[in-house]
Amino acid sequence: MIANRPLRLLFYTHATTGGGAERVWASLAEKLARRGHAVTFAYDHEAAARPIPGVTLVQLGRGHAGAVLRLARHLAAERPDISISALGVSNLKHGLAALAAGRRRHALLSFHGHPESEPERLSRLGNEATPVLSRLTAGSVFVSEGLRDHYVRALRAARTHCIHNPVEIAHAVPAPDAETLRARGPALLAVGRLAPAKDFVTLVRAVALLPEARLALVGEGSERPRIEAEIARLGLGERVRLAGHVDEPWRFYREAACYVSSSKAEAFGNVVVEALAHGLPVVATACDGPAEILGQGAFGRMVPVGDPAAMAEAIRATLADPGAPGPRVARAQDFAAEVAVDRYEALFRTVAAGAG
Repeated sequence: MIANRPLRLLFYTHATTGGGAERVWASLAEKLARRGHAVTFAYDHEAAARPIPGVTLVQLGRGHAGAVLRLARHLAAERPDISISALGVSNLKHGLAALAAGRRRHALLSFHGHPESEPERLSRLGNEATPVLSRLTAGSVFVSEGLRDHYVRALRAARTHCIHNPVEIAHAVPAPDAETLRARGPALLAVGRLAPAKDFVTLVRAVALLPEARLALVGEGSERPRIEAEIARLGLGERVRLAGHVDEPWRFYREAACYVSSSKAEAFGNVVVEALAHGLPVVATACDGPAEILGQGAFGRMVPVGDPAAMAEAIRATLADPGAPGPRVARAQDFAAEVAVDRYEALFRTVAAGAG
């Protein structure tokens, strides 16, 4: 019976490595394979695809039309209990392939960011097709309630589910108390792609209003020149460090006294959960994911988007009174990886049972 036996699962997105969604997909596939499910990860084309322990990789190749055709053939031949895709263009291609293979009732779509974060033409088309695709397939998964509400309101998404990202927090070493955090001094941390949506320029401007504060900014991306120019303009070269991309930035969390999320829009925010798991107080802009993670301000300070003065004041208050780490560490457990894996597994079994 579906309720007891291992499932045959297929994950699909454009690559095994890359941004947050790709990493989440690879992690989720690996964890479900560890639970005994037969897991395949289909991707389009990579020069060097990252192996995923216990997971079979299937390269669909270059060319969107060819990838749809090959994915449809695979679905028709292998008949997985569930196929699920991530991101706009992959959702579009997966939906078309599932329809062609007669497997639409076994197909799920997933959404990891706001439509404006995927400006490419086919990604826009995939998001614009949400009203149709979400009704033709078995359902759509969103990584936060705010993101789901946006797609329901703006794009009439149907058959929706909210499952937060699985966040790896087992490596976290929480600060034991507020005194430990104070002893770290005015050390600020931010982690993320140097992209316009993260609005790190506003964060740099907030740091300029805090004469003693120093910031470690971990990440890489297209906004680096603009951020560097703002650091130079404000004379912050000695107080703001651009650390570049770091695969495992855990030591930065262990050195920080406060984590800051400055995003204009954020569908979820794995790094906010990581900061809480390390016991750090968090200052975040009031956008979907961070606000949800922080319980609308119960577990951190919320500030308006794009307001350096408000951000600086919140950081100043947080450094003066970081609060006890315990409740923050406990809150992070709500988003631990295994919690999300349990929810995905339950959804997969429900959909597979209904389709069967």
